[in-house]
Amino acid sequence: MEDPLPQVLIPLLKGVIYAEADPPRWQKLLDLQARIREVAALMGLELIIDEAEGHAFLRQREFAAEETPLPRLVPRRPLSFLVSLLLALLRRRLLEFDQSGGDTRLVLHRDDIAEMVRVFLPESSNEAKLLDRLDRDLKRIEELGFLRRLKGQEHLFEVQRILKSFVDAQWLGEFNERLAAYRKHLEEDGGA
Repeated sequence: MEDPLPQVLIPLLKGVIYAEADPPRWQKLLDLQARIREVAALMGLELIIDEAEGHAFLRQREFAAEETPLPRLVPRRPLSFLVSLLLALLRRRLLEFDQSGGDTRLVLHRDDIAEMVRVFLPESSNEAKLLDRLDRDLKRIEELGFLRRLKGQEHLFEVQRILKSFVDAQWLGEFNERLAAYRKHLEEDGGA
C-alpha cells in the first residue's frame, strides 16, 4: 500500500491546506500530524494546524540561542508599508466581525477597503493614483493568500481567516508602534 504522507506533505510544502477545499486531504493531515511534525522538524519547519478555522501550514521554526539554525527553507517576504497597513486593518476588521457574531465570511468591497486605509495616508488630490496603488497592493495580498476575490465580482474580496494566524497580537502591537511614529511624522510635516 502506498504511503499517504507525501500526498499531504508535498501540498503543505507548497502552501496552505484548507479543510473546506479538500476534506479527504485534511483528514489525512490530522491522522498523520505526528509524522508530519517529525519530518518538518528535520527541515527546520513546524506544522501549524488551526482546526477551528480549518487550515494548516508549515512555518520556519524559531531556534533557541544555543541551537545552530538551519538555512531558511521558507523565505521571508518584505512588505511595503501600505501592504502592512492593509493587513493590520483587515485583521482588525476580522476581529470586529468575529465579535459581532453572525456570518463566518467577511466580504469587503474595494471602496470599503479604500476608506479604511485613506485616513492613514497623506491627503492626495489624485484619487485615481491612490486607487491604482490600492489595486496593486490588494493583488499582492491576494497572492499572499489573505484575500480572495469573489468570482464575477471584481471589487468584492473575502478576507481569508488564515490572516489570524499570521497577523497576531504581537505583530499588531509592533505595527501599531510603527504606525504611531508614522502619524507623528505626518503631523510634523503637515505643521511645518
